Amino acid sequence: MFLVTGATGELGRRIVHLLRDRGQPVRAFCRLLSDYKDLERKGAEIFIGDLRYERDLEKACQGIQYAIAAHGSNPTDSDAETIDYRANINLIDFAKSAGAQHVVYISVLGAERNYDDAPIFRAKRAVEQYLEASGLNYTILQPSGFASSLLPLARRFRETGLYFAVGDPSHRISIVSTDDLARIAADSVTCEAALKRTFKVGGPTILTRGDIPRIFGQVFNREPIVINPPLLAFDWVRSLVGIFDAKLERELGTLRALLADEFFCTAEEVKQLESDFSLQLEPLESFLRRYVASAN
Repeated sequence: MFLVTGATGELGRRIVHLLRDRGQPVRAFCRLLSDYKDLERKGAEIFIGDLRYERDLEKACQGIQYAIAAHGSNPTDSDAETIDYRANINLIDFAKSAGAQHVVYISVLGAERNYDDAPIFRAKRAVEQYLEASGLNYTILQPSGFASSLLPLARRFRETGLYFAVGDPSHRISIVSTDDLARIAADSVTCEAALKRTFKVGGPTILTRGDIPRIFGQVFNREPIVINPPLLAFDWVRSLVGIFDAKLERELGTLRALLADEFFCTAEEVKQLESDFSLQLEPLESFLRRYVASAN
């Protein structure tokens, strides 16, 4: 039995579907008000619970062999400590108590950089270290960015031709196909090369942020109109927010780290990932064409 947390998210939903397509039993941890009908139709066992409550996680872990932690908060949420740290610590503890054979943890590229002002990065790094010391078999995946997170931007671009991006357009990024990441997560429990390993996970090509609107333009055959305010504009807005809400100002530190730094995998890291998991990673343009261009 697989337990998948964050089962109705972009990544978790794909993991559940993939595992069910393979005939694997899956317990999908879902919030009460989330849309899990497709997971039910796939034959997943739906577990209604709240990651903030230990009793729910403890009950969800009963009888499992594998756990895939695919949940997480957003950079502007105020739940980094609860969702990104405490819920994962509890999941690891209860999975271990239940005799789970393997835990797959979805972290973030750059978690080890010690961003003092980025709560999600700090939480994920602490969880990585806790899992490494837990005695469990584990795989830690550090994706650089989900291709699915660009789909709303792509749909807006399709309608308007506008692309809004804050910060330096020359910064390098590696956007991974969310479908590829789901496959890697599902395969980690049986892949010998993944045992007690941490992988940086990115797409097959190092892009710049300025490449994204260009790719959008190719997909939709239209010239992009790029609006690119400097990072200083974000800092000014964040400081203004801090006057009224100091907690939100702190939480926005994660978003600032994402805007201010580079997040990419080297060609060697990508080649090793493809070799270890026996797959060919999908380029961003291909992913976008599958999900949005076909609906044009």
